[in-house]
Amino acid sequence: MLLALTQWLAQDIRTFSVFNYITLRAVLATMTSLFITFMVGPAMIRKLTAYKIGQSVRDDGPQTHLIKAGTPTMGGALILTSITITTLLWADLRNTYVWVVLLTMLGFGAIGWVDDYRKVVHRNPKGLSARAKMFWQSIIALIVAVYLWKTATLPEHTTLIVPFFKLITFSLTGAVFIGLVCIVIVGTSNAVNLTDGLDGLAIMPTVMIASALAIFAYVAGHVVFAKYLGIPYIPGASELAVFCGAIAGAGLAFLWFNAYPAEVFMGDVGALALGAALGVVAVIVRQEIVLFIMAGIFVLETMSVIIQVISFKLTGKRVFRMAPLHHHYELKGWKENQVVVRFWIITMMLVLIGLASLKLR
Repeated sequence: MLLALTQWLAQDIRTFSVFNYITLRAVLATMTSLFITFMVGPAMIRKLTAYKIGQSVRDDGPQTHLIKAGTPTMGGALILTSITITTLLWADLRNTYVWVVLLTMLGFGAIGWVDDYRKVVHRNPKGLSARAKMFWQSIIALIVAVYLWKTATLPEHTTLIVPFFKLITFSLTGAVFIGLVCIVIVGTSNAVNLTDGLDGLAIMPTVMIASALAIFAYVAGHVVFAKYLGIPYIPGASELAVFCGAIAGAGLAFLWFNAYPAEVFMGDVGALALGAALGVVAVIVRQEIVLFIMAGIFVLETMSVIIQVISFKLTGKRVFRMAPLHHHYELKGWKENQVVVRFWIITMMLVLIGLASLKLR
């Protein structure tokens, strides 16, 4: 909206043409979403508290978590609102990629909202069943995958690249491409959701990964940079830097309220949506494997759950004291803050490795 306004004003006042630069709008998107979340956050927390929309806590987990019971949840709705408003304000709304990522995020957010609503309002501890949740996630991911396949006009749009190896690429067939897209989007969504179990644990890695993806999106959509760095040129992908900036800004502001001891939790409405958003951006800019590297903590958290379930079903024994992985380390004696900060440090290192793949090829 504001981009269209500034472009109109630039016809008479050249100063406004500066808003055509994606880098500036990405920075402004970060600041705008941060401001909105900061300003609305306290009022939202008060409302959630008044309506008694509080988090339930597993009684088989660390005993230190029992004090978290009743802490307002579904705060992820604020993040999604802030990102949506900011994207509509600063992004080029003629760009189809912007609408793909925005609608995907909101679709997964709707699934998470239903799940949270049933848990905290209807007092149904199971919320939306795992089967129903996976079904609707898969439907949305399938729609996105088919759309991206049908609208692909260049070979690069459906090529899988291997980071750190310039000449190793794989041209994907329709079925393989669609399957990969579904796995990345649904997998990332659930991985972030599984990680969101400690104060600030999931949101900061999300901010770091979104910031890195903003860089990948910018260079992928810039013909000169893409050619120089040897990555696929995806026309229009640069505009996703604005969307990623909005995620980073909203996430940082939300961390102000979500840091230990948390005043509010994201809930599934935030975690599922943000994970899906990261996944679809990575797919569009053709960095699925790099996302796997940068989101290493999310991957480990997910694998710990899978390993725990398989081990218990096959042998009756548990590999970890408790899954997901962050609870395992808590039960080993790590303080909650130690787990969170150490996982942040690991994520930062993994994100730097992912960014290094831009040049080390």
